[in-house]
Parts: sequence; structure tokens; C-alpha cells
Amino acid sequence: MNRIKEVLEEKGIKQVWLAEKLSKSYNMVNSYVQNRRQPSIEILYEISNLLQVDIKDLIISNKEINNNERK
Repeated sequence: MNRIKEVLEEKGIKQVWLAEKLSKSYNMVNSYVQNRRQPSIEILYEISNLLQVDIKDLIISNKEINNNERK
């Protein structure tokens, strides 16, 4: 699971911009944002550089997932 959607919203950046910068289709980036598909570690690293955030800020930890499932 990733937090790409949240980080894009926080920074006011559109998926179209990210798709252009990554040389990916809008549909591919949208699938990352919607967590239907997970980007490779290389793409995640590139996204973190483009968004100027630590790569850790783009990932939801297993602890967070487990805590949410218990609620």
C-alpha cells in the first residue's frame, strides 16, 4: 500500500503532471494512486524525488495496515 494520493493532495500536484514526469500513462499513475497496482521500488524512488519527499513518506507500513484492520 502507498500514500502517493495523499502526498499529491498535500502538495497540490496533479496525477497528469506526475505521469508526464515519469513518462508513464495517466492510467498507470492512476492505478498507483488508487492502490490497484504498486510501483516498483525504482519508480517509487523516482516519485519520491519528483515530489521531494522521503521514500518512507510514500509507503504505508505493515503496522499501520494491521492497526487499521483491527478497528
